[in-house]
Amino acid sequence: MRKIIFNRIVVALLCVLCGTACSDDFLAETNPNELSTGSFWKNNVDLNTGLTSVYNGFKNTSIFNVVSENHRADMTWPGFGRPNTQNAFYLQTFNDAENDIRNKWAALYVVIFRANQVIENGNRLKETYTDQDKIDFATEIIAQARFFRGISYTYLYNMFNQGSVPIFDFVPESEDEFYQPVSSASDVKAFYIADLEFAYENLPPVWDGNVNLGRVTSAAAAAELGRSYLYEEEYTQAAVYFNDIITNSEYGRNLVENIDDNFSEAGEFNSESILEVSYSVNFKAELNPFDSQNVSNTLGRSFSPGNLGGYRSGVPSCWLQMAYKNEAMDLSDPRNFVPCEDGSEGCDPVTLTRPRSYSLRTSYSLALVDDVDTPFYGGFLPGQVTPFNNKECAYFRKYSNWATVNSENDIVPNTRSGINIRLVRLADVYLMLAECLIKGGTDEGGLNDALALVNEVRHRSALQLIGLNGTGSYPGADHDNVAYSAQELMEHLMYVERPLELAEEGHAIRFLDLRRWGVLKQRFQDLSTKKYWGDNYVTTDIDGKVVTRWGALLIEGENPTAGGFTYVDYAQAAVNYSENLHGYYPIPNSEVTANPNLNN
Repeated sequence: MRKIIFNRIVVALLCVLCGTACSDDFLAETNPNELSTGSFWKNNVDLNTGLTSVYNGFKNTSIFNVVSENHRADMTWPGFGRPNTQNAFYLQTFNDAENDIRNKWAALYVVIFRANQVIENGNRLKETYTDQDKIDFATEIIAQARFFRGISYTYLYNMFNQGSVPIFDFVPESEDEFYQPVSSASDVKAFYIADLEFAYENLPPVWDGNVNLGRVTSAAAAAELGRSYLYEEEYTQAAVYFNDIITNSEYGRNLVENIDDNFSEAGEFNSESILEVSYSVNFKAELNPFDSQNVSNTLGRSFSPGNLGGYRSGVPSCWLQMAYKNEAMDLSDPRNFVPCEDGSEGCDPVTLTRPRSYSLRTSYSLALVDDVDTPFYGGFLPGQVTPFNNKECAYFRKYSNWATVNSENDIVPNTRSGINIRLVRLADVYLMLAECLIKGGTDEGGLNDALALVNEVRHRSALQLIGLNGTGSYPGADHDNVAYSAQELMEHLMYVERPLELAEEGHAIRFLDLRRWGVLKQRFQDLSTKKYWGDNYVTTDIDGKVVTRWGALLIEGENPTAGGFTYVDYAQAAVNYSENLHGYYPIPNSEVTANPNLNN
């Protein structure tokens, strides 16, 4: 570039010195090696390339903030070091200067700005086309861009400033145009609903070929529309979209048989997946693993044990561990039995089988020290391969690479993971529709259909079904034999089914659920009264040596040992949380400082 500028200066000087007439066209010549908006947005190929930048922008994990968003809810303890923590999200003491808040805001507006370029130029190009195939292709590209603009605004609406944020429906052409005031929450909602409706009407239900794997579909738009209406308690309208996903054969959506396929690399883009963000460790090795432009993520380390390359930035909260440990299995289902040696504890001498240590859902959600049926890293059992020390009684399996490596340290390039983030899957839609059918626990009319949906999710993991014995789609399965009311089923959805099925998944699902139900403060207060302690567990390590995992087996109640450690979660959150202060993020101070028109 310096050489081009230097040559132009030399030629201009020669023109002056020699008295020759130099062409203005030459001096204004465009650098052929530098793209501009005038030279790029020429056709659908350019449009599709621009769309790729939108998809890439949405890969930025700052958008989802998986760790921080779950600290805000009741899912996690923020890493090792009990009983003390300085984590502002867990303590509910965050403010507008937090990096995670600033980065989330910035990442979402990057997606919006990129999407606006595609939308604006796509609409312009469509007006020049006469070929219907070109028009249709451009429309599909615009629909994808509008989906991402729409979902970005749903995240902003649900997370920031009570939903009142700046709207950009254009490409800024001057510095002043970047400084937009906040719009009302109702205007923001109307804006993103229009985007998602356009995507719903113009995206295909499925895409053909592996080259299109991961593109958003009308099902993804339907899911986000349904979720948006559900969050506003508009149950009838939400149910329209959820029913479409479930009953429309064009979508081809089904619950997968193995729940682990929803968390593993091998099970990516399966029949249950509705919206999934794709990652890979095979590209951009030169970038820092935390670079926003990377196409891998760092979540593999976030939840894994320290001796296996993990940061354990979030370990399961005590109530969640106990809820998983206590899940009742359907003992009429052969999936809940494993082979055993005759004479061993719990072994049936006739069938030579015994019940599983824990349910399938539990085993593929958490690594527990006494789970002797589900391998962890390197094919070893959890109690063999990690010591469960530092008062850590369980680890999340989700997002970790336990099935493919011996340690997170084995992945090259380092500190990367290629496991996709599942934002929406069919089980979530089933449970949201169940909530719609009982109208949040206020309507008995849809109770039986709602129970059936919940039991479809439970049956997939061979769990004991809920409801009266002999009822529903699986009358021969074990049931809890409880005659549920709509309100009792709602309680089950709130405190059992949704948190255990969807722990750590999606975009802030658990936090947004608790906030919209209006129970977050009470939830922290209730959990802060519960006590737990860790008993010792004797097992063998990977070399067959007998070892004790000290305090690794979580038990509810006061520690019976004099001076022994007792776990208490959410004591500070119970005091600190305020709906007005912590129900939404504030607009980050970086935006407040930079934008003089923010409150105009």
